[in-house]
Amino acid sequence: MAHSPISILSQVDFNGEPLTDELLMKTFHQLMDEHGYVLMCNVPEEFDPVRFCRRLGRFVPNYTGAVVGDVRPEPGMDDVYHAGNTRPLTPHSEGYDFAVVPPRYIALWCVTPAEGPGGETTLADTRPWVQSLAPAERERMTTDAYDWKTTEGVQRLGLDLKTRHPLLEEHEGGLIVRFSCNNLIRDDDDPAVELQQRWHAAFDREHVAIDYTERDMLVWDNWRLLHARNAFSDRSRHLRRIQIAA
Repeated sequence: MAHSPISILSQVDFNGEPLTDELLMKTFHQLMDEHGYVLMCNVPEEFDPVRFCRRLGRFVPNYTGAVVGDVRPEPGMDDVYHAGNTRPLTPHSEGYDFAVVPPRYIALWCVTPAEGPGGETTLADTRPWVQSLAPAERERMTTDAYDWKTTEGVQRLGLDLKTRHPLLEEHEGGLIVRFSCNNLIRDDDDPAVELQQRWHAAFDREHVAIDYTERDMLVWDNWRLLHARNAFSDRSRHLRRIQIAA
């Protein structure tokens, strides 16, 4: 069941005047700390999303090397699991296939919203799920390393990435959650299978769904939240994307 987002920040006040930079950043970080994501609406035409993201941290290139990536249907990608088509994406974190620490924040902003149903970005907070783990299960998730692979779509770009990480990693900046429904390599009887099923079911129950209008900007904590996407049919849907380091 999809829930409406509640961590929403208007970039203009009740008089229609843009918030000061100081107030915008203060409220942004308050909402991010509480909810793990912020949807910014009422975005003025002159707002510069790249400049805003630079204030959050160092940019992490996308798979192609482009820092500002385009998320839209791409030729020749309709038959694989990939963000560059119109098919649904299952719950995952970003960067589980990186040899280095995953990006801390993911930012998406809307160039052209999808007409018709679908195309929502969906999000769910893993923090309560982690807190509910039994001590032995949390210990196992922190100490047992797994092999990860990259998606079929990225492999088609010529990048066959393989890494080895635990599902949970303690970091000086906080706990890192790595998760994928289809790119974690494990045996069918591995305890990770039950966890994948449990968290996927929790995601389906608890996620919020972001339905974009033009210039809306969504930022989330990728170490904490899982994200996915609903299928859509309008091939003109176009988002832009930046990954931001801790």
